[in-house]
Amino acid sequence: MDAGEGKPQPHLAALVLARGGSKGIPLKNIKLLAGVPLIGWVLRAAIDAGVFHSIWVSTDHDEIEKVAKQFGAQVHRRSPEVSQDSSTSLEAIREFLNHHHEVDIVGNIQATSPCLHPSDLIKVADLIQKEGFDSVFSVVRRHQFRWSEVKKGENKMTEPQNLNPAKRYRRQDWPGELYENGSFYFAKRHLIERGYLQGGKMAYYEMRAEHSVDIDIDIDWPIAEQRVLSFGYFGKEPLKEVKLLVCSIEGCLTNGRIYVTEDHKEMVSYDYRDIVGIDLLKKRGIQVRLISERDCSKTLSAMQLGCVAKVSATNKLQVLKDWQEDMGLSWKEVAYLGNEESDVECLKQAGMSGVPADACAAAQKAAGYICKSSGGCGAVREFAEHIFLLLEKVNSARKQMEEMSSAEKEMGGNENSRRGNKELMKKE
Repeated sequence: MDAGEGKPQPHLAALVLARGGSKGIPLKNIKLLAGVPLIGWVLRAAIDAGVFHSIWVSTDHDEIEKVAKQFGAQVHRRSPEVSQDSSTSLEAIREFLNHHHEVDIVGNIQATSPCLHPSDLIKVADLIQKEGFDSVFSVVRRHQFRWSEVKKGENKMTEPQNLNPAKRYRRQDWPGELYENGSFYFAKRHLIERGYLQGGKMAYYEMRAEHSVDIDIDIDWPIAEQRVLSFGYFGKEPLKEVKLLVCSIEGCLTNGRIYVTEDHKEMVSYDYRDIVGIDLLKKRGIQVRLISERDCSKTLSAMQLGCVAKVSATNKLQVLKDWQEDMGLSWKEVAYLGNEESDVECLKQAGMSGVPADACAAAQKAAGYICKSSGGCGAVREFAEHIFLLLEKVNSARKQMEEMSSAEKEMGGNENSRRGNKELMKKE
């Protein structure tokens, strides 16, 4: 209810369009980006924003539906008529509204904008719901000089579009221009039904340049992963430096297969890359501990990893809690790599969680990071690299806070100095 007027608040629905047939990258919308399905980044931001009455994914593909539900979204199965290469976003949104009469406002969020933050969505919701705008869309500021295009065979010269070549601006002297970045388009029902996503009383919302990422082609992927790790939204709780990694042995450190010889001896295989990953974690001051539901003491002894291990564990979560308390750590300082249903509660509890590519569905749903590598085939090393990248993000944030604090102190010192000089002048 609107507190001031006592009227029901208009139903604001987040809608992510995620068609299965992408021309550039097959099933791009659920391809893993920094260990999370692409669509998962915007769904996480939408859910944590807390401003939507419902959150939807419109899709025509079973796998996309499955991932959307794992992240907590509802699914609208779009018709073949609006799932073609030639179909427009507006057509898909209008079809959605035809099936959901309770929705008054649609926040169309692009799945290809993984650096979107809840704070952006909260401010846009205020523009629509409290300030009365009919449509709001995202833009980014760019400092780019534009020139007219000269097509091959044309007998003319190019012309400047937004500058005077004789008086070129310095970047710091020019405010730049606003460009749509495609991250989101919010519009009221009456506008969409008339065939518009932008119209009526319009407003733009300027996003920070570092948050403005749009993935269209495969070559963008590694660049986008680095951008997401630096500027993406990882959840409500701030990241902390990981000090303990607990790894399930079967299915993570090994591939889960057990070979039995004629004389009843068991053998397992592991990937040397994973051993290197464990060594790298130790060198960074991160403890690595291993856990198994089986009694694999002899196997561990043969591997000579030098890690604390708990075998024959009937309750993995209790073991994890005991280790966390013994080391005096917060859950944000604990990482967990698991692959089975018995790992699910540990994955949910740990501040950082991961699973190999071949982990069971329940474990994948609970994890924050899904490796590209399978268990026993480099998943531990890959998860270690992911931890290192997030540690860089933590250290970068800490450095920024220290610089801001230093700057504030310097400003305060300068202000005190000015006051002192003024008082001295008065006395003189």
